[in-house]
Amino acid sequence: MQIAKRILLFLALNILVMTTISILLAVFHVQPYLNEYGLSIPNLAVFCLIWGMSGSLISLAMSRAIAKWSYGVQLIDPDNCGEKGRWLVDTVGRLCRQAGIETMPEIGIYQSEEANAFATGPTKSRALVAVSSGLFNLMNAEEIEGVLGHEISHVANGDMVTMTLIQGVVNAFVMFASRVIAYILTRDSKSERNGTAYYLVSILLQFIFLILGSILVAYYNRHRECKADDGGAQLAGRNKMIAALEALQRTYPAIDVHAQPSAQTMKISAQPMGIWRLFSTHPPLAERIARLRNQVG
Repeated sequence: MQIAKRILLFLALNILVMTTISILLAVFHVQPYLNEYGLSIPNLAVFCLIWGMSGSLISLAMSRAIAKWSYGVQLIDPDNCGEKGRWLVDTVGRLCRQAGIETMPEIGIYQSEEANAFATGPTKSRALVAVSSGLFNLMNAEEIEGVLGHEISHVANGDMVTMTLIQGVVNAFVMFASRVIAYILTRDSKSERNGTAYYLVSILLQFIFLILGSILVAYYNRHRECKADDGGAQLAGRNKMIAALEALQRTYPAIDVHAQPSAQTMKISAQPMGIWRLFSTHPPLAERIARLRNQVG
């Protein structure tokens, strides 16, 4: 059932993206970037920018709905919740006030044995903070507060928007560079493009550049995780933030290492291994703990 929901969501999102891009290309009167005169750089730049940014921006706009639907997040009603829910609402509210967030984010719980949490949403005023049910079984209150401090820091820092813009720019650059280089490489002696060779080379280059771009995005993502650790230490206290990371380290078997990349990006913890550390969205927990311990003050 969960797989079927994600497939349906994937298809619906792609249909929405394709429809939006088609409308934008028509509205801005974007002409074909390859014509009888050769390669039109301005048309190609607009084409790539629309394609590169549209998917990222639509995903950001729908991020709360996507997370709630794909993970089955049950929102907590502040006026009608048990002791656990009341504590969660009060703690998130206090941390938000400390972080200067004026609008309370939606708060929810998703059913999973993993020890994890995530924050998402298009803006600070339309954020969602969700924790796994396993978090309450594997951590104490102080450790959970550290986790929540980390997630609230993501919201306060506007990380969801920043990562969306970075991913969109990388996507646009990858499309632009692969097509320009492919055009240069496949021109024949008469300076006429070879259509089949051009498209094959551009697809290959786009694949290579996407891999390199993913490394760059992952690098920045690891940087923002460290910044969120710093923010969590300021909001909840450094000892609580360290305790939270140590608890995640102890409960690693209860972390869903098979989660899709977009989900791993949102969560507080993932486990990089080997060469895949280049593509990991999170630094190793041991490094994050040592970094906080070595901070002065």
